[in-house]
Amino acid sequence: MTNHESDSRPLLLGGPALGLRLIVLVIMSIGLMVADQRQHHLAVIRDWLSAAAYPFQWAVQAPLAAWDGARESLATRSRIEADNIRLAADNLVLRLKLMRFDSLAQENQRLRAASASSARVVQRSLVAEIVRVDLDPFRQRVLVNKGSRDGVFHGQAALDANGIFGQVTRVGPVSAELILISDPEHAIPVQVNRTGTRTIALGTGRSGQLSLPYLPQNSDVVAGDLLVSSGLGGVFPPGYPVAQVSVVQHDPSQPLLSVTAAPLAALDSDPEILLVWFDSVVVEPDPSSEPEPPAVPAPTGGPGGN
Repeated sequence: MTNHESDSRPLLLGGPALGLRLIVLVIMSIGLMVADQRQHHLAVIRDWLSAAAYPFQWAVQAPLAAWDGARESLATRSRIEADNIRLAADNLVLRLKLMRFDSLAQENQRLRAASASSARVVQRSLVAEIVRVDLDPFRQRVLVNKGSRDGVFHGQAALDANGIFGQVTRVGPVSAELILISDPEHAIPVQVNRTGTRTIALGTGRSGQLSLPYLPQNSDVVAGDLLVSSGLGGVFPPGYPVAQVSVVQHDPSQPLLSVTAAPLAALDSDPEILLVWFDSVVVEPDPSSEPEPPAVPAPTGGPGGN
């Protein structure tokens, strides 16, 4: 090996004084640290180095920060969507409960009003729920969930919170059929509350209309007059609201007025009605039921009998 090749080693580490050079470098390092600690000569240099290294640090940390942000955003969105679904379900349940509470409140109000309006001559009342409705121009009937087991009888009066609803036409053990006052086959004796004029209100087949065809031309009746039960017929006691006169037509060529009235009872929207027992109402037998056979008298002894 030549001398030229042996001189190719680094000059700092070359030579026989390697230990001495290491000691010198250590002393210089310690001196710089002591000088920086006491006099802060290297603070500016460190600041410049930190500022120069920041872009590299940011570039290294940016992908990790972006990944963490995306993962947090997805987790937050999933949590918000789950919360929205849960809140929507809770809101629906609360709305259903609120609607039920409103329905119960309205039902309670209607029943209280009906009881209050019929408290003058009523012996007993029974709430019946309408389970079937048959409203067409030829038949205005409803079926309720109370029958003979509950004491319901043929001809019994039915009211709601606003007025007379109808009466019982057929009774079964657990249900009963009611004919509405708007049925074409139904007639109810009424009187004009303002004047006391008596007449008969007939059903027309329309739940919102009654006809008063028997008023003469000189009758004192105007639109807006209240019609109440007259008490004739023995089904409804006097003074219960029935309808309100809506149209009065005078035709001099006719002997009678053409008068129509709107029933006060909610015939097409009541969910339940009130079956009542009045003081003066006599229970009528149900014509659909078979009459009881007459009692057979006990045989008597004839001539010569013992």
